[in-house]
Amino acid sequence: MDAFQDHYPENVAHCYGCGHLNAHGHQIKTVWEGDETVTHFQPETYHTSVPGFAYGGLIASLIDCHSTGTAAAAMYRQEDRDMDSLPAFRFVTGSLHVDFLKPTPLEGEMVIRGRVKEIKGRKVVVETTVFAAGIATARGEVVAVQMPESFGQSPTQKEVA
Repeated sequence: MDAFQDHYPENVAHCYGCGHLNAHGHQIKTVWEGDETVTHFQPETYHTSVPGFAYGGLIASLIDCHSTGTAAAAMYRQEDRDMDSLPAFRFVTGSLHVDFLKPTPLEGEMVIRGRVKEIKGRKVVVETTVFAAGIATARGEVVAVQMPESFGQSPTQKEVA
């Protein structure tokens, strides 16, 4: 099964968290699992806050990008469209709230799960939880806002569009 991020158009595939064109980023891959979305992520030792535990900024960025990807997939699903159909749905973060429930160990894979709470016009609210060894370590809520089609285009591309 293709990940949501595999369908991002080139002009919006550079995101540090989810862009497949960013060689230095997380390059997360998210898929549907029933009504939830799931990302598996293996943290690296350089994601350390204190020895053995993940840096909170990493956790926040995983929640952020997982949620905006979930928002895009939810809009495609609502319109009964394939994820590679145009015009593309892409979202940016309108707000991000993260609650750190427990320290997140660096050892082992993180599993990030999201649920759409609400779709209202160009906004999608997503609740996302990070799990390590089956234990919820962080929970976040993102209000994702649909980007205009011209967002991510260079000024020259905008003139042509």
